Amino acid sequence: MNHSDNRHEQKVGSLKKYGAEFLGTYALIFCGTGAIIINEEASGAVTHPGIASTFGLIVMVMIYALGPISGAHFNPAVTIAFTIAKRFPANQMLRFIVSQSAGAFLASMTLRYLFPKNELLGATIPSGTPMQSFIIELILTFFLMLVIIHVATGPKEQGIFAGLAIGSTVLLEAMFAGPISGASMNPIRSISPAIVSGHLEHLWIYILAPVTGAALAVFAWTLLHEKKDVS
Repeated sequence: MNHSDNRHEQKVGSLKKYGAEFLGTYALIFCGTGAIIINEEASGAVTHPGIASTFGLIVMVMIYALGPISGAHFNPAVTIAFTIAKRFPANQMLRFIVSQSAGAFLASMTLRYLFPKNELLGATIPSGTPMQSFIIELILTFFLMLVIIHVATGPKEQGIFAGLAIGSTVLLEAMFAGPISGASMNPIRSISPAIVSGHLEHLWIYILAPVTGAALAVFAWTLLHEKKDVS
């Protein structure tokens, strides 16, 4: 096999990764924020536990479906954190985030088309003070990233329990924190419905807190796995 063939295979492989991130993030936003919208449209039929379960389950099944292709980040904060940890190629970070953003925005636009009268489209709005939600989102993302970095290798999900562990963490955190902060843990999960619905208030919380929390998780992971010289 010559160098041209190698470059072609690498290009195709990269396109598959970006496509997987696009599809996975689309599914996450369509199903997750869709559950919020349908709960509002159907007078609470989905219920809060149902919404939390939807987010957790769609993350889990997309990890199993697409993890072997892209690593199933579906979250710019996760991609940035893996890059900081040097477990993800820096030259692919921006393209991953663009792919995730494209999937998220298409999902929110799909939901806008299906539910044109819905006001928020599942956007995250603090129910208390902005600082309260900022701290909650930071802590939630910290623990989520701590789980992710322990069960995943960056570009590839590791083991049969990765999807279950990560999906369960999303479900757990959405279950108890959703009514206060929205339990976003993902910048693009909040950005796309906010922009498509026109509700940009407090969006800074859901950009800054997840990225900071994920980065702090990498720092904690590094400390926990630091090899000490015992000689």
